[in-house]
Amino acid sequence: MPDLVIFDCDGVLVDSENIAAQVFSEALIAAAFPATVEEAFLLGFGKNRVTLSAAVETRFGRALPDGFFETMRARMRAAFERELLPMPGVGELLAALQRPCCVASNSHLEHVRHALSLTGLLRFFDPHFFSASQVARGKPAPDLFLFAAQQLGARPEACIVVEDSITGVEGAIAAGMPVVGFCGGSHCPGDHADRLTAAGCSRVFARMPDLADFLCGDACG
Repeated sequence: MPDLVIFDCDGVLVDSENIAAQVFSEALIAAAFPATVEEAFLLGFGKNRVTLSAAVETRFGRALPDGFFETMRARMRAAFERELLPMPGVGELLAALQRPCCVASNSHLEHVRHALSLTGLLRFFDPHFFSASQVARGKPAPDLFLFAAQQLGARPEACIVVEDSITGVEGAIAAGMPVVGFCGGSHCPGDHADRLTAAGCSRVFARMPDLADFLCGDACG
């Protein structure tokens, strides 16, 4: 049984990725980087500030302007307050899970806190939620997962990670941690389960109750 369950936040705990893509697209257009919502999603999915900046510069041939992320963060906060919902069934899963758990997200730490607070999930994790802003390198590097495990005194091989992005799966594997996929978010295309499996997930779940059965079968006391 794992000593620690590590959850990604966006797209696993909260159904936020489509909201984020819309806000990211609007912020890019406002900064004269024309991008559709679909392109913004592909550019941003699973990335942190550093890797997202690099992706935009590669796509458009120039860097994002100063203050871009601060402006986008404010827009995201407002959009979350209007629209953000927890992933269906995740509250029941967390209430049943009797093993230690935490959050490891590429998003900014205050973004994670805000998302968890708005959706009523903060009580399951506080203060054990961690961000790429706390380590040298975000996902797909292993740093964030290793940092999270260290904070809770868990050996990497004794953890299990739940991810919805290829970037996150790669980071978990690089950290030497078993990883399962979740493809039940509104942003996931029909072939997303196959992509997660190909990236290295031992199992992939499309429904939160099925993920709950798996985690509680293995990780509940």
